[in-house]
Amino acid sequence: MPKKLQITNNIRRQRFFADEMTQQQLAEKVGVSRQTIISIEAGKYSPSLELAFKIAETFELEIGEVFGYERKE
Repeated sequence: MPKKLQITNNIRRQRFFADEMTQQQLAEKVGVSRQTIISIEAGKYSPSLELAFKIAETFELEIGEVFGYERKE
């Protein structure tokens, strides 16, 4: 059976380092709802590639510095 790919992120940490940016502030900057940010942070929703780049750009980071992946059994 193939391994499952899980997208990981450190958005919460990046928000903290960005003057404790709120989920709402990040949502407004990237054009989504706060609930979407909550779901992405919790690992319950994987963002589109476009949204992932927008989030990384908001923090002035490369996409790989915000998002990663793990292979799960």
